[in-house]
Amino acid sequence: MLIKRRQGWEAPGRDVTPEAAFFGRRAVMKGAGAIGGALGLGLSLSPALADEAPPPGIPAAAMRFKPGRALTAERVAETYNNFYEFSTDKDMWRLAQKFPQRPWSISFDGMVEKPFTIGIDDLLKQMQVEERVYRHRCVEAWGMTVPWSGFPLAKLVALAKPTSGAKFIAFTSDENPKVMPGLDGFMPWPYVEGLTLAEANNELAFIGTGLYGKPMPPQNGGPIRLITPWKYGFKSGKSIVKVSFLEKQPKTFWAELGPDEYGFWANVNPGVPHPRWSQAQERLIGTDQVVDTQIYNGYGEWVASLYAGMPQTRKLFM
Repeated sequence: MLIKRRQGWEAPGRDVTPEAAFFGRRAVMKGAGAIGGALGLGLSLSPALADEAPPPGIPAAAMRFKPGRALTAERVAETYNNFYEFSTDKDMWRLAQKFPQRPWSISFDGMVEKPFTIGIDDLLKQMQVEERVYRHRCVEAWGMTVPWSGFPLAKLVALAKPTSGAKFIAFTSDENPKVMPGLDGFMPWPYVEGLTLAEANNELAFIGTGLYGKPMPPQNGGPIRLITPWKYGFKSGKSIVKVSFLEKQPKTFWAELGPDEYGFWANVNPGVPHPRWSQAQERLIGTDQVVDTQIYNGYGEWVASLYAGMPQTRKLFM
């Protein structure tokens, strides 16, 4: 029997964690990393943020992808999460606090010159950690704006040295039943997501290892996660333990679980509704402000070329 559970996006505003002030508390990014955008492509900036002046404590370079919105309060972003391995509830963050972040290793396999496994700290020693402020758009029609730290996904691809036949990249999340009480029932664990290699090498694609100047909290996908801000949030796999390079498109978690509702591409488009709700607008978590959704979540100038010549159908956007 399928049990209908009210999802977090259906909750009234009064049930959402109140917005707290963001005080610009920063850590040195290397130290934090070491321990752990119908087809108008323009980005509409709010007047107050048209000059993209960085918020307190945020380096100007982090704003180069024009977030155009105020940051979501840190407390809100860290206590309103989707991570079904723990729970389907948005306030699952407490359940994740015992999820171990060290030791942690990531294996690389498939169409690479030589398969290998590397520890998270050894990986970070080889990467120059930077900060980026991105909008995050959930398929459930809510959004956030978050300062991530990490490094370009292209750097991870280069480290893996894929062979010429590789066309796709798959990310497998950890599944640890000892500390993940949501690993039961009919869901096709482990969580797997994927991109084309061209998407992975796009400058917007990012590997996150930190949030708000600190190591990535477990409930947000620590210690290492994928960030693809032009796609719906479910594409950004969390707590990655394996990266695979493939010739054929991988079978991904939500496309397997609900193929009529969630596809492989999942590019944000306000003109293509989910079968059960509209995608034309989104609710900003922390303020409950409702804003218009932008195609590719507003990042079209960076990513639209990836899909040039492809049929602009529902499949591409959901």
